[in-house]
Amino acid sequence: MYDNEKQTGTAIKAFLASDANAEGLTRDDIHFTTKLARNSEYDKARKSISTSVKKSGLGYIDLFLLHSPYGGKEARLDSWRAVEDAIEAGEVKTGGVSNYGVKHLKELMASKPRILPAVNQIEVHPFNTRTEITSFCQANNIVVEAYAPLVRALRMKHPTIVLLAEKYSCTPAQLLVRWSLQHGYVPLPKSVTKERIVANAEIGGFEIGKEDMSTMDGLDE
Repeated sequence: MYDNEKQTGTAIKAFLASDANAEGLTRDDIHFTTKLARNSEYDKARKSISTSVKKSGLGYIDLFLLHSPYGGKEARLDSWRAVEDAIEAGEVKTGGVSNYGVKHLKELMASKPRILPAVNQIEVHPFNTRTEITSFCQANNIVVEAYAPLVRALRMKHPTIVLLAEKYSCTPAQLLVRWSLQHGYVPLPKSVTKERIVANAEIGGFEIGKEDMSTMDGLDE
């Protein structure tokens, strides 16, 4: 999808084999995700998945997502069938979708797939709560992966975010990540700074109160 599967796989293998891997991690400890760039007819989608596995050099893909619902119903369902077959072939451990609305999820479920999507990766944060989609996913045991949980750093100075971050003695980013977790989502915070990457993961020391969660929910635009 992002033309970096080979580079990412190479970096993972190099780390696992290096002295930096002090904890003795193995391939099974790594969760590698990639996507199908475009929905298409079955053969093309199936070949693309196999190509992704080979490029990564990791033996298998932990989570493979259909990047979007674009391409029409036939292409969506054909592409999902390719994911199912890749799972049964051992090339993929878990299949999911990305940017799917309720309509697209219902369509897929109505097709009586052999395997239901385990994940729907969508943009979710207090300023874009997507409650219709998230509620549907959670009611159907589909994990919500929240991309852009930090609102692309565009709301770090929002008065409510600043006030609550001060209240809980955390950074605005940590507050936003914690909000996602308390809603049961899997947030995917992104940063190019090592210190921020570490800080974004250190959110186990506090819990946002019920009223404050409601306040943050009310920021939806």
